[in-house]
Amino acid sequence: MAAGTGVAGTGSGSGSGSTDRALGDERVDHRFKGLPPDAEGLTVAALAAQRRSLFTGGFTTPVLALSAESVEHNLALLESYSARHGLAFAPHGKTSMSPQLFARQLDHGAWGITAAVPHQVRVYRAFGIRRIFLANELVDAAALRWLAAELDRDPGFRFLCYIDSVRGVELMDEALRAAGAVRPVEVVVELGAGEGARTGARTEAECAAVADAVAAVATLRLVGVAGYEGEVPAADGDTVRAWLRRLVALAADFDKAGRFEARTADTHSGTPDEIAVPDEIVISAGGSAWFDAVADVFAEIPPLSRPVLKLLRSGAYISHDDGHYRHLTPFNRVPEEGALQPAFRLWAQVVSRPSPAQAFVNAGKRDAAYDLDLPEAQVVRDGRTGTIRPAAGVTVTGLSDQHGWLTTAPEAELEVGDWVGMGLSHPCTSFDKWQLIPLVEADGTVTDLVRTFF
Repeated sequence: MAAGTGVAGTGSGSGSGSTDRALGDERVDHRFKGLPPDAEGLTVAALAAQRRSLFTGGFTTPVLALSAESVEHNLALLESYSARHGLAFAPHGKTSMSPQLFARQLDHGAWGITAAVPHQVRVYRAFGIRRIFLANELVDAAALRWLAAELDRDPGFRFLCYIDSVRGVELMDEALRAAGAVRPVEVVVELGAGEGARTGARTEAECAAVADAVAAVATLRLVGVAGYEGEVPAADGDTVRAWLRRLVALAADFDKAGRFEARTADTHSGTPDEIAVPDEIVISAGGSAWFDAVADVFAEIPPLSRPVLKLLRSGAYISHDDGHYRHLTPFNRVPEEGALQPAFRLWAQVVSRPSPAQAFVNAGKRDAAYDLDLPEAQVVRDGRTGTIRPAAGVTVTGLSDQHGWLTTAPEAELEVGDWVGMGLSHPCTSFDKWQLIPLVEADGTVTDLVRTFF
């Protein structure tokens, strides 16, 4: 991976070079599925430097691979999309939980990285992420003690999180005061997507009550509004855009009422690495299914009393997929904007061919995502010749813990020893089953190993 320094001039995160060095010293051993047994004891960096073939270099099945070319394509596409639409980008890191991929995202212009839970924030900080958006209300006292200490320790660390209840304000304030927090925690009021949806205050009046509660404490600072349009009931282009316009209107109303506290000089040390936090209003939304609607509506944001940070948080794009997101991606609706490429391929070996209509591979629920769609058989690598052909007539019909059930049509060419390459659906539950994932070029050369921390 190419070295980098994050977003130019912002200090927003560690570059990919420093992250790779931090992870490259880890030793390859029995903890990591699919890696060559004869690589035992090598460092990850040493194994990657050997540029082995995924197919002939000793890797064992099942093994999950990421396409190097597709990952780079997807990174560049969302970078250009965000820039074209005037959006800042904080991709959701829960998808991959990979510091190497975070660094690549920062190298490609990301403002910061989004998290869902405190553990993820700690992982990000361990690898030097400087801007973190927590898309959840944070009311855990132990986590808040850690956060207060981390904010006070590093004046260059910027952290924002949701707040959606008066009780949440009370719990945050109590924990932060007990921790002796010096810096106020920046919060954005979360507007819920509707009745029966996920988190967030349901009405504008409830949002205003939360904002009033924030204004009454010294440990928090209201900087914006946010939400998740993917939870809009019966979501379609019209209902999603209507909710996004409610979010924008909420920000405008808060601004008109003076609810966003003007930023004053921080009591920071003024060190060279410090991130200058601008006096701005944050408006944030954006999953992986409706970011086109976010771009459209955020383009309509009226002038407010200070600049607006229009923050998109889509995360699944990094690997895309061969199922759920292939169907949902906004690029299907706006093909002139480009197209994402699925980057995952799970390779498994045929270990049983008990009948002409049935075969079994040695990958199952421990290895493949199955919560949305079953894997899709795409190619077969012949166990005798090494040639790769389409998986004609081969269908994955079920998964056991360690077996994949294949139904084979009469035209299927498949025998014990062949490798089957499968596309996966749902990136989040694909990454989390693998701690080290080979990054593979089109010819099968392994150029790196991507570490995850779930």
